[in-house]
Amino acid sequence: MTVSLLLLTSSLSVAATVVVTDDSGAQIELEQPAQRIISLAPHLTELLFAAGAGKQVVATVEYSDYPAEAVKLPRVGSYMAFDLERILALRPDLVIGWADGNPAVQLERVESLGFPLYRHRPRALESIPGTLTTLGLLAGTGTVARQRAELLSARIAVLKNVARDSEPTMSFYQVWHQPLMTIGGEQIISDIITLCGGRNIFADLSVDAGEVALEAVLARNPEVIIASGMAASRPEWLDQWRRWPQLRAVAEENLYHVAPDLLQRAGPRLVDGAEQICAIMERVRQRRAAE
Repeated sequence: MTVSLLLLTSSLSVAATVVVTDDSGAQIELEQPAQRIISLAPHLTELLFAAGAGKQVVATVEYSDYPAEAVKLPRVGSYMAFDLERILALRPDLVIGWADGNPAVQLERVESLGFPLYRHRPRALESIPGTLTTLGLLAGTGTVARQRAELLSARIAVLKNVARDSEPTMSFYQVWHQPLMTIGGEQIISDIITLCGGRNIFADLSVDAGEVALEAVLARNPEVIIASGMAASRPEWLDQWRRWPQLRAVAEENLYHVAPDLLQRAGPRLVDGAEQICAIMERVRQRRAAE
């Protein structure tokens, strides 16, 4: 991601033109830092607040419930279907979209209204600090954003060293039980599994998230199963795997839960989720070593 800040000076004032390249390769240029921002996904709202730009966010979408201040923001629909008339009425000077989640047609319509659109496409945990820094530049909160990005980068650096040179832990990440759903290799959670010393058994899946057959999970025989579900509490269906005691993850008591908001929202709290995944992987490796 290329970011540059061009300073245009005159004898009377100093104006800042912000030029960045988003995750789709498009260049966004603002004559000055954005003051009226609309976020089109909950994780983007989190990123904006973490970048120090919460006060500039004038609207977001449903389920933007973190941090607490975001709950009070006006809504422009859901991340899958937003109200273009409402967006137009709010007169944003910047819209932040989710390239992998918002419908492409709707994002194109936002652009057709003449609003600058930044597309976020998270693929790796290490990209999150960079996104934070970029959003800080766009919003004129660069100092705060850089400080928080540096803290996240330091935590990620620690995780990268934990599982170095370890035998990969064959891992199944379960999104849901009916239908049985998991993630593909391009999904950011798969990147976290790899960073923590694991190997996603469905890394060959061609989509970010999709259905898989029970027989396929049993055949690939994961050493650990990690589930998120829809709530912060451990889902009851995770223990349904005990019906198959021959499954390595069951035999070795490696059934774990991580709250979905820490993994399925690609914002700053993703690092919290990664720390939990890495702790789980370390526990699995210790059990393996004790055999």
